Amino acid sequence: MKKSIEGNNRIAPLIVVSGPSGVGKSTVVARALELNPRLWLSVSVTTRAPRAGEIDGASYSFVSNAQFSQMVESGHMLEWAQYAGNRYGTPSQPVQASRQAGVPVILEIEVQGARQVREQAPDATLVFIAPPSVAELDARLRGRGTEDETALAARLEIAHEELSAMPEFDHVLVNADVSLTATALLELCSDPPE
Repeated sequence: MKKSIEGNNRIAPLIVVSGPSGVGKSTVVARALELNPRLWLSVSVTTRAPRAGEIDGASYSFVSNAQFSQMVESGHMLEWAQYAGNRYGTPSQPVQASRQAGVPVILEIEVQGARQVREQAPDATLVFIAPPSVAELDARLRGRGTEDETALAARLEIAHEELSAMPEFDHVLVNADVSLTATALLELCSDPPE
């Protein structure tokens, strides 16, 4: 496990979880949080409107475009990206505060964001959640039934591009079984004594 030293004090791990849409990142992270509630999942900021059932500050922190721009310009974002006309990002201050308090932090973000975190926090551990096969990933995305064929084709193309980013990550976990994958993720979140 990588260590981060700030002065003489070690800070808790930062684990970045990424992978293609439909691979089950959210399910794996949710299971890991159930197994170890001490972990802290960073809440992303977005400029999009809340969807039914989403809670501001829990699902996302919903902000205006102007507020988001101010956060970027003032250097308060660890990473950010634009997707489907909206911006999403991770505020750096809560992540740093949690780590300094000894609480391991998980970010569940896109590949593009993981690359930015690597630059901003080189001690972060990047974990790629992969499908058991490309065919299984295709089946999972189609099985959602939430998009028309055009949107699905675009999502599949992006997912296939993201699979090519696996070598950039420190660890690849194949999500054939959510509980086993979550347990493997938890092992990466531990911060054993030196």
